[in-house]
Amino acid sequence: MLHCFDFRVMSSITEIILNTLYIFLSFSGIEAKDNIVFIIVDDLRPALGCYGDTMAHTPNIDALAESSIYFNNAYVQQALCAPSRNSFLTSRRPDTLHLYDFYSYWREVAGNFTTLPQYFKENGYHTKAIGKIFHPGISSNWSDDQPYSWSEAPYHPPTQHYKEASVCPQADGTFGRNLVCPVEVRFQPGHSLPDLQSLDEATKFLQAQSSATLSPFFLAVGFHKPHVPLKYPVKYRELHPLESIHLPSAHWRPSALPTVAWNPWTDLREREDVAALNVSFPFGPMPDDYARLVIQSYYAAVSYIDDLVGQLLSELRAVGLFNSTIVLLIGDHGWSMAEHGEWSKYSNFEVSVRVPFILHVPGLTDSIRFQRKEYLSSSALVELVDIFPTLVELTGLPVVPPLCPVNSSLVQLCTEGISIGPVVEDAVFRKVQGTEARNRHLEQKWKTGVFSQYPRPGLFPTLKPNSDKPRLKQIKVMGYSLRTSRHRYTEWVLFDRKNFKPDWKYVISRELYDHQVDPEENMNIADRSVMSETVRALSMQLRAGWRYSLPKDMLRRNYSSKYYNDGMLLQGG
Repeated sequence: MLHCFDFRVMSSITEIILNTLYIFLSFSGIEAKDNIVFIIVDDLRPALGCYGDTMAHTPNIDALAESSIYFNNAYVQQALCAPSRNSFLTSRRPDTLHLYDFYSYWREVAGNFTTLPQYFKENGYHTKAIGKIFHPGISSNWSDDQPYSWSEAPYHPPTQHYKEASVCPQADGTFGRNLVCPVEVRFQPGHSLPDLQSLDEATKFLQAQSSATLSPFFLAVGFHKPHVPLKYPVKYRELHPLESIHLPSAHWRPSALPTVAWNPWTDLREREDVAALNVSFPFGPMPDDYARLVIQSYYAAVSYIDDLVGQLLSELRAVGLFNSTIVLLIGDHGWSMAEHGEWSKYSNFEVSVRVPFILHVPGLTDSIRFQRKEYLSSSALVELVDIFPTLVELTGLPVVPPLCPVNSSLVQLCTEGISIGPVVEDAVFRKVQGTEARNRHLEQKWKTGVFSQYPRPGLFPTLKPNSDKPRLKQIKVMGYSLRTSRHRYTEWVLFDRKNFKPDWKYVISRELYDHQVDPEENMNIADRSVMSETVRALSMQLRAGWRYSLPKDMLRRNYSSKYYNDGMLLQGG
């Protein structure tokens, strides 16, 4: 008996098969993406429209997100510039790098570890740094890790020299060294600002790369704003009228917050405009009226950077390279805006360690083979140490660095993160299918937790030593924080700064936040008896370390049985 065959069904099936095959081939490196533009924005939390922030005005980054995948749960390993940047640029965590401040260089104190740009340079890429990539100074050997990481001398905008100049308009008509600092660019030293100069340099670089005879490039562009001082062209303030700015629902210190966890925002207090407020140290709140002005300027500075990102990507299109260039945009850590009564970074709270992570992969995340009615996103837990192996895999380089052993001081090339390639592939696959069905290759579970940490010189906030930015010799306590899909759990423990190890026997304080009911982390429920079993389980996971939160099949592939038998993974893992 003959049956009528519906060619529309056949066409649909064929399209699904072709799309699935296309995704697999694209991601397996058969269609390699030669170039990389890595955009790092200083102090940027997910204050972006694509992340659902209603106070943000970021049309250019939002447009990038429309052809990208963005990660809702991306976390840094320490909420401070130098430790965070050295961590994701080497794919090693702070305890491995022995860096929690600004005052040591990993090649001298920890190991001769290969960096992300160095690896691409050694594999035939022309690597270029513009603006703030590594933190300047001792932590990058006063050279941005030259000659190892870059093919040519890194570019630093000349006007960065005037970062602390007294150029901020005061109410009395004078100029000061303020936190809130909208300016007229034409009146600034050099008639410019650092990020404007970095954009100009990046534009020149891209124009020079348009020749097909040149090698693939790895361009890292580091924008300084919205790092303090909040100095930006005044026109961007108009995008954020003060009446549209609101404070977080709970902008005071939670009663159950341990004193050791408190960040007294010392970097803001030293600014002339904030000092004039006479806010009591360490817990005195910033007045609401001025708090709204600070928040307004943070969002205005973000809009300023959004404009520059848009111009950078427009130039990438103009020279015909956008469709052959992977673009990754991140923040190096977050920034508190009155949540818990705190400001700036320097903590383990969600607002300090969660960052935007937007990844554009030509032919994959922007595939014309499906029509997206919403942003392509993932709620998988990812860490910035995952960047190194991810970019290596995406570009199809011959060897993806292996996971580091527990003691990796003598291992030059390895990573303490994993490629997020499976997550990207899975998200695209499900979007193409229009279903929540998962690719059969990706049925394994992903990470069950991600890890951050922050040091303190003591149990109570102090100015000397600075409890926000203690030097290594001053560190007595370390806060280790675990973020799972539901909870944030933190233990503040004594820390052996000579051996770079926690003493888990001496727990000073604990924090537990349930993100299902308390996404702002206002209620520390660690001491509630009903949560004792949850605390016990999370404490075990935290102390076991990051390796035990990886997908189990990855552990089996990368570690021999002796690691399980002798408990090596429990030692600072």
